[in-house]
Amino acid sequence: MNKKTLENPGKDSSGAAIKKIRQELGLTLSLVSARSGIPVSTLSKIENGKSPLTVDRVACIGVALDVHVTDVLGFERSTDPSGTPGRRSITRRGEESVVPSPYGEYRYHSHDLLEKQFIPVAATIKAQSLADFGDYHRHDGDEFVYVLEGELLLYTDIYSPVHLRKDESIFFDSRMGHAYIAKGSTPCKILIICANDGQPLTRTTMLSTGRQPGNTT
Repeated sequence: MNKKTLENPGKDSSGAAIKKIRQELGLTLSLVSARSGIPVSTLSKIENGKSPLTVDRVACIGVALDVHVTDVLGFERSTDPSGTPGRRSITRRGEESVVPSPYGEYRYHSHDLLEKQFIPVAATIKAQSLADFGDYHRHDGDEFVYVLEGELLLYTDIYSPVHLRKDESIFFDSRMGHAYIAKGSTPCKILIICANDGQPLTRTTMLSTGRQPGNTT
């Protein structure tokens, strides 16, 4: 499988890919801005490699353009249909699709495969408060989180925060607004599995609600 190596999403590779897709679709920056909620000036900077892509921006741009997260990040993808028996994808160290954010880092694995039933993500969470994390995430389907290192506080807009330690996990309906917070002074490393109600995941799933997290009850 041919892949591009994207060491710094949000720079030339991703920005050029986003601009190319937008122009091929005949969309203006203003229209993409209206769909994504990202200011025109910021979109222009992203396309020209002058502003970084965060996980929220990847999600919003993917939805605005109606394309897969891999397209937003500038990777080439496998065209094998999901029904092909025996397909596989190996992600070596350093080959992940890395999406940095103000509150941590997301490393997407098997990003070259289309029509996946789930999306595996290795994340390092650095946010130590809801203010650090920003808006809740929410998307269709279910989510499984397993703590690899450190301790995690999972906030949702329905339940009280859940405290998870190493080798503990949680499965939840990801339509709930949710936020990941590292408990303590060190980052927390987690494995995230996003699934979409048994349907192939062909669109960006990490969506921001546009709401600021508040106190959970």
